[in-house]
Amino acid sequence: MDRLKALGRVLPRVAVAVGAGALLGLAFEPHDHPWLTIIAVPLFLAALNGASAKAGFLIGAGFGITYYAVLVPWLTVIGGDAAIALAILEGLFYAVFGLFATQVLKLKLWMLWIPCMWVATEFAAASVPFGGFPWGRLAWALSDSPVGRLASFVGIPGLSFVVALLGVLVYAVLRLKSSVRLRIVALVAGVAIVGGSSLITLSTEGNGKTVTAAMVQGNVPGKGLEFLGRARTVTRNHLAATLDLQKRVEEGTEAKPDVVIWPENSTDIDPFQDSETRADIEEAVKAVGVPILVGAVLDGPGPNERQTTGVVWDPVSGPGQIYAKRHPVPFGEYIPFRDQLLPYIKRLEMIGRQTAPGKVPGVMPIRGVTYGDVICFELAYDKVISDVVKGGAQVLVVQTNNATYGDTGQPEQQFAITRMRAIETGRTVLIASTSGISGVIRPNGKVEHKSGQFVRDVYVANVPIRDTETLAIKLGSWPQWILTGLGIVGIVLALVARRRRRDDGPDTPPSPTRSREKVPA
Repeated sequence: MDRLKALGRVLPRVAVAVGAGALLGLAFEPHDHPWLTIIAVPLFLAALNGASAKAGFLIGAGFGITYYAVLVPWLTVIGGDAAIALAILEGLFYAVFGLFATQVLKLKLWMLWIPCMWVATEFAAASVPFGGFPWGRLAWALSDSPVGRLASFVGIPGLSFVVALLGVLVYAVLRLKSSVRLRIVALVAGVAIVGGSSLITLSTEGNGKTVTAAMVQGNVPGKGLEFLGRARTVTRNHLAATLDLQKRVEEGTEAKPDVVIWPENSTDIDPFQDSETRADIEEAVKAVGVPILVGAVLDGPGPNERQTTGVVWDPVSGPGQIYAKRHPVPFGEYIPFRDQLLPYIKRLEMIGRQTAPGKVPGVMPIRGVTYGDVICFELAYDKVISDVVKGGAQVLVVQTNNATYGDTGQPEQQFAITRMRAIETGRTVLIASTSGISGVIRPNGKVEHKSGQFVRDVYVANVPIRDTETLAIKLGSWPQWILTGLGIVGIVLALVARRRRRDDGPDTPPSPTRSREKVPA
C-alpha cells in the first residue's frame, strides 16, 4: 500500500516531466520554437523539486526519453526499434541528472549548480557510448535567436549553459518559495542576458580576400534506403550538374569558381579502383578547370574496411590530399561488436563493410586557401570543428549525404547545427549535400543560400577568407571542462549535505532538564 501511495505521488511529477520533454523537443527544427527552452527547463525542475532521489531518476527518465523521441523521430527510417533504443539510451543521461538534481535543488547556490550539471549531462551524452551523440544540446535550438550569438564568445557548451541558466532564472521567478529579492535578481539577470545578446553584432569581414566556390547537389534517384546501390547514377548526376555549371560559366551567366565541392557519397565506388568512376570525375574536373573536392568512399585500409573521404582532385595533377572522416556513425557506418550482433540482427548487413575512422583533421589547402573539411554528422562534435579551425581553416566545408533521412526533420536539424558552427567559429560554411540541404552560411550565422531537397541545385558564392579566431575557438574546450567540473562539485556538495541531514536525524526540542544543564565549551 505504501508503495502504491509513493507511486501515486511520483506519477504526476513524471507526467509533468514528460510534457516538459515534449516541449523541449519542439524547440528544435523542424518545429523551430526556441522560446520553448525556457518553458521546458523550468517545468522539468518543478517536477524534480521536493522529490526523492529515486523519484528523480524516474522523472528524469520520463523527461529525457520523451525529449529524444520528439527530437529524433527521423531515426524510424532505419527502424522503430532503433529510434526507441536511442531515446531510452539518451534518456538515461537525464535520469541521472534528475537523480542528483533533486538534491542539488536544496542547496543555496542551486541556480549555479543546475545549469552546470546540464552542461555535464550534455558532455556525457556527447561522449559515451561509442563516441556519444551530441544531437540534443540546448545550443542547437538558438540559430535564429539573438542569444545564439553568444556562441562566438563561449562556444556551444557555454551557450547551452546560458540557455539552461535562463530556464533556471524563469523557475526562480515562478518558484513559490522564492523570496522577492531572488525573484528580482533572477528577472534582472534574465533580461540582461537576452537584452545584452541582442546588442551583439558579429563581423562577417574577412582578411581582404575572397574565394568563389560552387556547391553541387546532383540529387539521388530515391529516398530513404532506396538510394543505396545506385552509386554510379549518383556520380553521374553530379557530373551532369557540374557540366551544366561549366556551360553557364562559358555563357557568362555564372561566375567561374575557384573550387567546386561535391558532397559526401558523390561516389560510393572507389575511383582509385574503378576506371569508369575515375573517368567521370576527371571529365568533370577537366571541364571546369579547377579542383573539385570529391566525396568518395575508398576501399581499405584493412580487409573488409572502407573510408568516407574528401579527395582534392586537380585538373592538372589529378587526385591529391585526402581527408578521411574521423567520426563515423555507429550502427550507421560501422557496427560495434559486429561479430556478436550480425547473427541476430540481419538488418545490420545493409551497412556493409566497416568504416575505418581517419586520424588527422580535414585541413585542406587548395590553391592558396585553407579549407576545413567536415563530413556530415561529425560537425556536431566540438573537437572535429576546433581541430580544423586551429589548424588554419579559413573557410569551413561540410560534405554531407542526408538522402536516407530526406523529408524528415534531420536535414533541417543538421542545417541549424551548421549555422551555430558558423557563429561559433566566425567562418563561412559551404555545404554540399547529395540531395539537400546544400547552402552557404555566413560567419554570423545568416543564410545566404539554402537548397530544396531532392532537387538538383548548383550555387556559386563569393565568400570572405577569414584568419582571426573567435574567443570561443581560443578558449577551446576549457568552458566545457570548467562547467562540467562545477556541475560535479555541485553534486558532491549535495551528497555531503544529504549525508549530514541523515546523520543529524529529525530535529527535536531539548528537554527542560537538559536545557538547564551546563554545556561544555
